[in-house]
Amino acid sequence: MRGIVRSMATTLGAFVRGPVTREYPEGHRPIPERDRAFPLLLWDFEIDEPYCTGCHACERACPVECMTVLMKDNPAHTSLGGNSSRRKIIDKFWIDYARCMRCNICVEVCNFDAIAMNNTWSGHETSVYDRADLVMDLPQLLAQHKAGAIDEWVAP
Repeated sequence: MRGIVRSMATTLGAFVRGPVTREYPEGHRPIPERDRAFPLLLWDFEIDEPYCTGCHACERACPVECMTVLMKDNPAHTSLGGNSSRRKIIDKFWIDYARCMRCNICVEVCNFDAIAMNNTWSGHETSVYDRADLVMDLPQLLAQHKAGAIDEWVAP
């Protein structure tokens, strides 16, 4: 008899307790501060160009070789009458998020602080039907920082 009473108390306790589920698409758990999602490029708002110069440091350091970088001469360089101190600038940049293992090495080796890890939920939610859609190009990598969705990254 005592076992039946204890089991009924457990059942009634479950009815009184509040919900433990989260409404996923509408509500997210807070992301830990040191969490890493996928890398993206940062935009220099003062000069109106990306911080990335295309130096290939991130591409060489990537252990899974998921990055492709191409550079060109900067048309806004001061020697050509512009206001930029960067001689070279990024021409094309691709990151294959399907291959990226989110190791943060690309952020650490970047001499220009041009890469940051996406610390938002959009950096985690990258479900697609075709793996080819996970290859991000330069405009896609710059879009979130240009739109103000990513906090300005500060070097530790």
